[in-house]
Amino acid sequence: QVQLVESGGGSVQAGGSLRLSCAASGYTSYCSYDMSWYRQGPEKEREFVAGVDSNRNINYADSVKGRFTISQDSAKNTLYLQMNSLKPEDTAMYYCKTVRRSGSRVICPREDYWGQGTQVTVSS
Repeated sequence: QVQLVESGGGSVQAGGSLRLSCAASGYTSYCSYDMSWYRQGPEKEREFVAGVDSNRNINYADSVKGRFTISQDSAKNTLYLQMNSLKPEDTAMYYCKTVRRSGSRVICPREDYWGQGTQVTVSS
């Protein structure tokens, strides 16, 4: 069973930085996994922040482009989100998500997995 554990959240002032980590375990070696970060602010819907697919294609939400950087250490199955120039509107619970997809030679049923989240609070 895939498990995701986020860490690195906290409270910072506007303009500050944080680095989130997401450690994944339970991956099946012959399947492919896309990984991404989502966030959900107070009284808001969960929204996409940044993602990297199994082909290492990276996408960002417009609201974080130029400030956030997503990266991964494949050897450690760990996803990172470097967040710079933080703004109060970045305050949210940040979630790691992985999507299992078929590998190059094996069909794997799609399944989505979520971590428990890590809180980021940015004060003005």
